[in-house]
This record gives sequence, C-alpha cells and structure tokens, in this order.
Amino acid sequence: MLSVDEKKSLASHGVLLYTLFHAMKSDLVAHYRQSFESIVQQHQGTECWSARDLQPLLGYDEWRNFLQVIERAMESCKNSKKEPKYHFVGVNKLIETGKGAERQVEDYLLTRYACYLVAQNGDLPS
Repeated sequence: MLSVDEKKSLASHGVLLYTLFHAMKSDLVAHYRQSFESIVQQHQGTECWSARDLQPLLGYDEWRNFLQVIERAMESCKNSKKEPKYHFVGVNKLIETGKGAERQVEDYLLTRYACYLVAQNGDLPS
C-alpha cells in the first residue's frame, strides 16, 4: 500500500507526464501542419497540393503504394457524394532524373478535402 506522500508524488509525476505528452503532441501537430502548409500551391486561383509532394510527408517511399491510397481516397470521395474529378486532378509533372535530364511522371493536384481523404485512407505505420 502506498503512503499519502507516495500517492501525491505519483500524482504530480502523472501531471508532469501528461503535460509533457500534450506539449510533445502539440509540437508534432504543429510540425506536420507547417510541413503540409509549406507545400501548398495555387492553381487557377485554388489552393492545392501535389500528391508527389504530399507522399513523403505521409511516409510513403514508393509512388505505386501511395497511388493505392489515392485510389481508396477517390472511392471515399464518391461514397460521400462528391465528384472526385473536382478534388483529384490528374496532371503530369516534370522531374529531374540525373545529369540534368527530365521526364514526365503522373501526379495529382489535390484539394484540401482530397488531402484529408488521402490521410484518412493511408496505411497505418507498421
């Protein structure tokens, strides 16, 4: 059985741990929000995000794996009675391949709503 002083000590440690956890959580949320907002683009007066730019922020190394998440997000968009074509716009993007060469790759311009759906449909980290 714990003494009154031991209980008080544990309670104060619990408050400290709780406070530290929430401060760390707030810092992490702020970091992700800043990273997300730093890649926003304007396209014809609308804010959007490149799926290729969003991919590493969500922890995906390979486009083919991230593309599956985008496809699930598009299905979620349909299920919410919204038109995916207004939130997921297919585009081509030029990337550097080495020695100054460039090639076109598939990309999507995503609305904020589409980004939300992509995040919701992502795979949980293992």
